Amino acid sequence: MARFGETSNTPLALPRPGKVLRIVLIGLLAIWVLFAVLVNWGNLGSGVFLALTSNTEGVLHGQLWRLFTASLIHVPTGTIGHIASALFGLYFLGPSLESAWGSGRFARFLVLTGVLAYGVQVAVDAALGPAASEQLVPPFSYGAMPVVEAVAIAWACSFRGRTVHLFMVLPVTSTMLIVFVVGISIMSLIAGATPPSGHVALFAGMGAGYLLGGGTPSPLRRIYLRYRLARLEADAKSDRKKRTGQGGLRLIHGGKKPKKNPELH
Repeated sequence: MARFGETSNTPLALPRPGKVLRIVLIGLLAIWVLFAVLVNWGNLGSGVFLALTSNTEGVLHGQLWRLFTASLIHVPTGTIGHIASALFGLYFLGPSLESAWGSGRFARFLVLTGVLAYGVQVAVDAALGPAASEQLVPPFSYGAMPVVEAVAIAWACSFRGRTVHLFMVLPVTSTMLIVFVVGISIMSLIAGATPPSGHVALFAGMGAGYLLGGGTPSPLRRIYLRYRLARLEADAKSDRKKRTGQGGLRLIHGGKKPKKNPELH
């Protein structure tokens, strides 16, 4: 995943993460350090690490926590590229979204995109079966990259016309950022290079990023609001029909009886 740097009036200025993003960045790094030390230097923690990953069989047997914890862990051995890509991606794009949305929406976005990305991947893996999904979904998938790609898509949709610096050098427009993120994932799929998160989770993360963060209100919320408006209009129309059906003059029984004319008797 590329490193991002948002342009500003002072090119060398670095983003200032908000409260939520600071907690996320520190938490991800601390979890990686913990497992890296335990696995590489203590020969411990491998079982716990695997228990936190997304695993289709485990999730289908009720281990739903895996959908929440899979985004929190990264490759603990052999490379720092996995955790570094996640931290850089969130650090350079997250501050603008948290500032524009507020901490609450930003926190919900991070959690939901991770859960949805791995949830969709479990569903696809279960539907296709192990033989068909072998190159799409690893047995144990994990990492925050689906969330990072969701953040990238949301950033590009929310700040159209602005630019980012790929690798902190190459300025790219918001539209080109989408092309870059989607293109890299497609190229990785074609090359058969299955990432730790799995291919399906990456594309599901992009989709969740658009639905939950592609504007204010988000596309998903706009769909909900249109549905609610249609329901309200239908209810109002139904009420008008009822009132119209009850309209017109009605005969009210009772009142004084007319006096009889004595001359007629």
